[in-house]
Amino acid sequence: MDHVKETGRTAIDVALNGLYRQFFDRAEKKRRWSVRDDIPWEQTNPNLDPAIASVVESFCAVELFLPDYVRTAMSVFRSNRACAWFYANWGYEESKHSLVLGDWLLRSGQRSDEQLADLEGQLFQYEWQVPMDSAVGTLVYAMVQELATGVNYRNLRRRLDELGGDPALAKVLNLISVDEQSHHHFFLDAIRLYLEHDRAGTLRQMHRVLHSFAMPALHLLADCKQRESVIRSLGLFDEGVFIREVYEPILAALGVSRAELRRSA
Repeated sequence: MDHVKETGRTAIDVALNGLYRQFFDRAEKKRRWSVRDDIPWEQTNPNLDPAIASVVESFCAVELFLPDYVRTAMSVFRSNRACAWFYANWGYEESKHSLVLGDWLLRSGQRSDEQLADLEGQLFQYEWQVPMDSAVGTLVYAMVQELATGVNYRNLRRRLDELGGDPALAKVLNLISVDEQSHHHFFLDAIRLYLEHDRAGTLRQMHRVLHSFAMPALHLLADCKQRESVIRSLGLFDEGVFIREVYEPILAALGVSRAELRRSA
């Protein structure tokens, strides 16, 4: 397990606190939105391509593992106020994502209350475990996952008009995408701090995550292969999208070359 050098802990804690306050203040001023009031629910399209509903249900299912995500993060970062407070805020925002996606499935008529209750019952038989064994690795995984999730939402939004259009779902996806991008930037800035204090150790964690990444919890769904197939068929996310829209942008943003990342392994 990689550790930040002892001499850098105080400096990193102070810097992380500053990052969290910037994140929180910006969210309070610009990003807070209401599931009930900020979506044009009356413009929901009941005739949208069923493939869209399948993808939305998959996203909703992944969001339902929120208790596991928060529990894991809090156990790792309990003594780090900035990260613990960030994850408390993150959990609130992710809970809204779960609620609003489920509401769209119901209002569109694509799913019933009974179907969503059955889905929850199936999922809660399983427990998600964080794939990393270090605090820095957990932050790196979150940095990658938030960008990948945002890419999925953004690409689904781009396909909506081609597949029938839905102003309500478009608004939902826009709001969620902005949240996910904001989460990603917090983690990106945090990893930038760790690179400054322990570049070699942080690069090792980046290599581990970027070369073994998988979206959280999707593998726990009984029909995960079918769901992944639908996501790929719509062009939302695959290996090529991951390289172009996640892997390469992260390296560029952090000033890390592929050669340096390879050497870290």
